[in-house]
Amino acid sequence: MAEFGLASELSRSSSGGTGTGRPRGPYVGRFAPSPTGLLHAGSLVAALGSWLDARAHAGRWLVRIEDVDTPRCQPGADLEILRQLAVCGLVPDEPPSWQSQRGAIYAAALDDLLARGLAYACTCTRSQIAAALAASGRPYRPHGELVYPGTCRPATPTPITTPAVHLSTAPGVTGDGHPMSGAVGSTVAVGTVTDASTQVVAPSAPRHAVRLRVEPGAVSHIGWTDRRLGPQQQDVSADVGDFVLRRADGLWAYQLAVVVDDAAQGVTHIVRGADLADNTARQILLQRQLGLATPSYLHLALVLAADGHKLSKQNGATPLDLADPLAALQAAARALGLPNAAPGASLTDVLAGWTAAWTTCWPMVTKMPGPVATSTPASPDT
Repeated sequence: MAEFGLASELSRSSSGGTGTGRPRGPYVGRFAPSPTGLLHAGSLVAALGSWLDARAHAGRWLVRIEDVDTPRCQPGADLEILRQLAVCGLVPDEPPSWQSQRGAIYAAALDDLLARGLAYACTCTRSQIAAALAASGRPYRPHGELVYPGTCRPATPTPITTPAVHLSTAPGVTGDGHPMSGAVGSTVAVGTVTDASTQVVAPSAPRHAVRLRVEPGAVSHIGWTDRRLGPQQQDVSADVGDFVLRRADGLWAYQLAVVVDDAAQGVTHIVRGADLADNTARQILLQRQLGLATPSYLHLALVLAADGHKLSKQNGATPLDLADPLAALQAAARALGLPNAAPGASLTDVLAGWTAAWTTCWPMVTKMPGPVATSTPASPDT
């Protein structure tokens, strides 16, 4: 099987200078905001925490704009987020990247999984999944995952060599091209896509998602140690099921994009909000299926709104008031358990002081994550 492209991207991403004059240590961290709105108090905590962790490790800090969910992105929010970060003294060590420009590498990873029978097409809607779960007597958890019942899953792993951008399935057809019980349909191909980074399939194509095949048993029992939360574990098969890699509307799913990008950019340490901790097991499983290294994880405590829920754009969090950047950073630092800034100190001095304090709060990680073996070895190149 031909190399699916991620290794060469990794080589480009992890070599050469940064152009910033900062030392290139083995540590690479990142902040990955979604431009569905501007930064608020909660997102500044994540940005500052990830920046401080990188500086404490003498490493590099990257910014990646996670704009794959294009219908929810606000025009101009990406550039304004970068401006907000710069005003706070949080400047990435390399030019920012945009996920919307990286569709080709996601497609290559998805094609690799399809070719090894580790992914398949799915025509189920959320309402159909909920109905199937209800019919089977499985409880519905409000705001929780709809554990996929496997309606479209082929009985055995079925390699698919058709590139994902050309693969589609007519209504009533399972992911392996066979009609569902009582349904009539046939597998069809989407018309030629001229741009390899295009995310949305042809409008006339029947819609389907692509899911990762999550086998029950040892492979889906994922354990890891979070630097703040301690030992964690999840049975992905039981708690999530076969999860989406490409959405039915043709957009790339968060799980695939973030795993591929972290590997391509050589990210060794992920510092983010605790609301994303539940995604970690899925991402580690996907890393293993793609033969990628697993980073170190630190999930920070969340900033809560007045109602006790996570402060977020969805519940009306207001954009940062950066008339006084140091005041905004001081609030974020308090949330991270860092000391107050000395009166009259410059922004540069304050950030340096917090970097030193960070090493006490979160001791340096001396063992860098390494590569892991694929759960299903790829075939040799031909």
